[in-house]
Amino acid sequence: METKKCKTLAEAREAIDQLDEEIVKLIARRNDYIKQIAHFKTSIDEVKAQERINDVISRVRAQAIELDLSPNLINDLYVRMIDGMVESEISEFRNAKGA
Repeated sequence: METKKCKTLAEAREAIDQLDEEIVKLIARRNDYIKQIAHFKTSIDEVKAQERINDVISRVRAQAIELDLSPNLINDLYVRMIDGMVESEISEFRNAKGA
């Protein structure tokens, strides 16, 4: 992972804005996969999949440490994102099952 050396504040902010745009697109793609996953599950309890959530959190925390990033920051971001996506998945599950 390489970060270019910016020469001005404006250049650094522009780079951050571009990254933010990419991050939001990646989160949207992740959410699309979450909605697909809802169609493979058979119950709301299966949708919640706490063991899978724990695995994801553990994996991204380890990645954060490798990248010299706060694992607590990544933990908090992922917990919030996953909570929202579980709600989205439950809604998709209910719609797919006609519940």
